[in-house]
Amino acid sequence: MSRKTVLFLYTEFSSYLECCINELLNSSTIDFHLVRYPVNKEAPFHFNNLNFSCYCRSEFNSKKELLNFTLKLNPDLLLVSGWIDKDYLYVASNVKTSLKIMAMDTQWRGSIKQRVFSKFTFNYFTKRFNYIWVPGERQKNFAKKIGFNSENILTDFYSCDVNLFKNYYLKSIDSKRDDYPKVFLFFGRYIPNKCINELCEIFKEISFEQDHDWQLWCVGKGNQWDNRITHPKIKHLGFLQPSQLNELISKCGVYVLPSKFEPWGVSLHEFVSAGFPIIASDKVGSADKFLKNKLNGFLFNSASKNGLKEAMLRMMQMSSEEMLAMSKESLILSKKITPEIWGNKLKSLL
Repeated sequence: MSRKTVLFLYTEFSSYLECCINELLNSSTIDFHLVRYPVNKEAPFHFNNLNFSCYCRSEFNSKKELLNFTLKLNPDLLLVSGWIDKDYLYVASNVKTSLKIMAMDTQWRGSIKQRVFSKFTFNYFTKRFNYIWVPGERQKNFAKKIGFNSENILTDFYSCDVNLFKNYYLKSIDSKRDDYPKVFLFFGRYIPNKCINELCEIFKEISFEQDHDWQLWCVGKGNQWDNRITHPKIKHLGFLQPSQLNELISKCGVYVLPSKFEPWGVSLHEFVSAGFPIIASDKVGSADKFLKNKLNGFLFNSASKNGLKEAMLRMMQMSSEEMLAMSKESLILSKKITPEIWGNKLKSLL
């Protein structure tokens, strides 16, 4: 099999994408190149000893430079991350690469803005890309609105490092059988869309209304960090690298993602892979794939005033045996998307 060249023009690189790329490279003859934006200060993942060529977006001072770089590589497959970067779209419009893919994670919500956008961009992207690659059904609906046919829509674009988080599960499950931890865990950015402050306020409210031995631990950073809600039973741990999560996962019992806007939410996939019961809002895209209400957790209506509170109270009333049963169901659901599935999908196109 001849070697193939793949180029991703990407925005925010992540450790889970790195895992997927490594899986692709482990079993194929591919020269992989990635152009990425600078690391987000709110999620400063460390990337060391990458197995592929990586370039910072700022290295290219103009769209012409980026185009010339791409033409010199002459990739067999070009993937462009969304439509935010106009220079990326310029490159896609001006290279003759036979296989071009646009990745997109925006949910179709039917807003006026989206309706206008879809009207004026209908078939604009289909003329430049052979496929669009999206994480789930909500994004697939958007892809259809901008002109892509079902056969040109690929799904399962995002996968966490399933094996890493499964190993965390295996290391912690014995201790959890002996004494299941009564700790809610939030893992995400401290930004308004994630509803971190609302979560903390609800936990404080529950703690005021009743005596309990549960805690809430929060991991992450963001523009709401300085305004974080404090309470004796709430811990704010800051940002942690995925490799630092082993001890945390062994001490926490239930993952909570209360976002009022979450295009996908890879963290939910990570924690079902670690065998966590889940509480998530209906705005979390990945909940469609990894959360079955009452089977491995609780899905609440984000428009409901007491939805999150009721879900947390229901979980607090459950026995250790019931939560361990949910844990097993989460582990089963986590296998719906894996880096292997991701890599095989890309290889099938080459």
